Amino acid sequence: QVQLVESGGGLVQVGGSLRLSCIASGSISSIDALSWYRQAPGRERDVVAVSIRDGTITYADAVKGRFTISRDNAKNTVYLQMNNLKPEDTAVYYCNSWNDGALGSWGQGTQVTVST
Repeated sequence: QVQLVESGGGLVQVGGSLRLSCIASGSISSIDALSWYRQAPGRERDVVAVSIRDGTITYADAVKGRFTISRDNAKNTVYLQMNNLKPEDTAVYYCNSWNDGALGSWGQGTQVTVST
């Protein structure tokens, strides 16, 4: 099971952009699905974007048209490009894998704060 480490969070103003990175300890090319999640204070962890090995990509309604998930198999990295950020996007963002019917381990996440 690969380990995933998130980075790229920070403080950004409303309407700004950030790109999050999730670097894997091993190859991601054969992983069934890689996803980004987020958890705001006092709320449950929700899925934001999913990249499936067959090329299918899905997004939560709240981020459609603003966020883009992508994989770079050569770099064993998954990205989340976030544009037109809103205060409600403030959360800790996590990536995780789904492979052979099992969810991977959670990492530390990366904090994204959108200020008005």
